[in-house]
Amino acid sequence: MSYNEEYNIKLISAADAAQMVKSGDWVDYGWCVGHSYAVDKAIAERASELTDVKVRGGVTCWMPAIFQIENPGDHFTWASWHCSGVDRKINDMGCGYYAPIRYSEVPRYYRENVDPIAVAVCQVTPMDKQGFFNFGPSASHQMATYEKSAIKIVEVNQNMPRCLGGSEVAIHISQIDYIVEGPNPPMAQLGSAAPNEVDQKVAKLIVEEIPNGACLQLGIGGMPNAVGIMIADSDLKDLGVHTEMYVDAFVDIAARGKINGSKKNINRGRQAYAFGAGTQKLYDYIDNNPECMSTTVDYTNDPRTIALLDNFMSINNAVEVDLFGQVSAESSGIKQISGTGGQLDFVMGAYYSKGGKSFICLSSTYGKPGAEKSRIVPTLAPGTISTDPRTTTHWVVTEYGKVNLKGMNTWQRAEALISVAHPDFRDQLIKDAENMKIWRRSNKL
Repeated sequence: MSYNEEYNIKLISAADAAQMVKSGDWVDYGWCVGHSYAVDKAIAERASELTDVKVRGGVTCWMPAIFQIENPGDHFTWASWHCSGVDRKINDMGCGYYAPIRYSEVPRYYRENVDPIAVAVCQVTPMDKQGFFNFGPSASHQMATYEKSAIKIVEVNQNMPRCLGGSEVAIHISQIDYIVEGPNPPMAQLGSAAPNEVDQKVAKLIVEEIPNGACLQLGIGGMPNAVGIMIADSDLKDLGVHTEMYVDAFVDIAARGKINGSKKNINRGRQAYAFGAGTQKLYDYIDNNPECMSTTVDYTNDPRTIALLDNFMSINNAVEVDLFGQVSAESSGIKQISGTGGQLDFVMGAYYSKGGKSFICLSSTYGKPGAEKSRIVPTLAPGTISTDPRTTTHWVVTEYGKVNLKGMNTWQRAEALISVAHPDFRDQLIKDAENMKIWRRSNKL
């Protein structure tokens, strides 16, 4: 039987695919821009027939149809590996929950730990002549998901870029049960706000620390994006990329001729990533680009892999840092904002790297003018999650400076962190440090 003949046998409608979901099932929608679209809509149309259907996804770029119905919590529960603004809205609706992770372990979670999956479906590229459907910019953990699913469905989107590179970037027609031809929605567009003055000041302090030949990881958000823009405008050269998420900033840096990967100890000449999302220029750039290496997250995010790359620069956001050096990058009290993701993996891997540095960047304050609050705090508030324990924190950067906490005792850390806090909050932070017995009265900022 030819692949095309097998394709026609396995081709079904989205409505038929949705019929395979039963009450009480665990269903997996894939990841980020690869989330199901057509089958999701068909499942939503069956909502009145279903109860207790539990659906996994993460970094959700649009509101799933199953949560656009009336009283979605009567029928569906969402489990997110990493919260975007959409995931937060589902959580606020009372039918979404965050799944705490180290992102590098997610493929293993599927293979060893999570509840069995009844139906797995995600968007893929059209089948190639060898019979493979490419996962596009969402290889991450997708193959592990299908391995542990009873029913395996792919949803074809002709707009999905074909992403080359490492292992488990595609699934063969012989490994799936059904094919749905979707309506070919355009790729989700994930733009970044223009850097503000604070972003630019923080970026300047970080870029000063990056040597020629460094290997880059940029997190999600305004400050990492600002660093990318500044790198693109800098005199840096021979840079490499090994990152969790591939973002527009890398395209801009590459377009300026700054990235060639010539100094990388592994995957020389390749830009390695676990998943990608951005504007159309990103999807156009990674499509069939042999320089870009799509691969699984248990490879990109493993600190042991990261440690093999000399001069590794990890740049990530934070919500708060306390005077002990604990970093929260994912919650404010019990409110889940994003997730652990790969931040801890890269913080550890960068420090293990010869010449490597991990930067936690944040504005010194947040809130409306006249009612600002400090992001450098005495202790994390009750319920706030410590994404990075104090023992792993390396560089902390605000618009007021940068400090390296490695090797510092508690009073040294308090002094260093207060020195990069907003001046309006320093006196109170000193009093707080005194009360916690981590301040020397002879110290002066």
